[in-house]
Amino acid sequence: MFAACATMTLTGCGQQAPVLKTEYQMGERVPVGTLTYNVIETAWRSQLGSDYKIRVPQQRFLLITISCTNGGGKEVSVPLLTLENESGQSYRELDDIESVDNPFGIFRNIGPAQTQQGRLLFDVPLSAYRLRLTDGGEPANEKYAWVKIDLHMDQDLSVDTPTPVAPTPMPPPKK
Repeated sequence: MFAACATMTLTGCGQQAPVLKTEYQMGERVPVGTLTYNVIETAWRSQLGSDYKIRVPQQRFLLITISCTNGGGKEVSVPLLTLENESGQSYRELDDIESVDNPFGIFRNIGPAQTQQGRLLFDVPLSAYRLRLTDGGEPANEKYAWVKIDLHMDQDLSVDTPTPVAPTPMPPPKK
């Protein structure tokens, strides 16, 4: 009898709490607390920059374009985000955003009803990952959701391939 009462008390008299989805696909709206994220696209790069300011990664650069909307009534600070691989190893977003076109930024205070969009930068091995998104709450009460980042290879536009040039015939020697 006691076990039955305890079970009913713990399960809320037979009503189940709604299951919150915590893993999403790219392109889906991801609600986390008062924030709503959308992971728009990814791009792998072997270098960033151009001409005299080339930046080379230790592994490979992964650029992730996201948008984040604050649907709450107060400003929210979004910290640097984290990628996790299949074995659980974490990689924190780089805070050096030099040579990144349209960066998401380092100081990310998003006001009520505001949206911020930009690119995140990671230096990671080629692999599939999960991007851990946060509600920007206090560390003890922070809520998370994850977005699957599948491995797909796209054309690396940052590496210039020389164009072959036909040899120029030499003029005949002068006599």
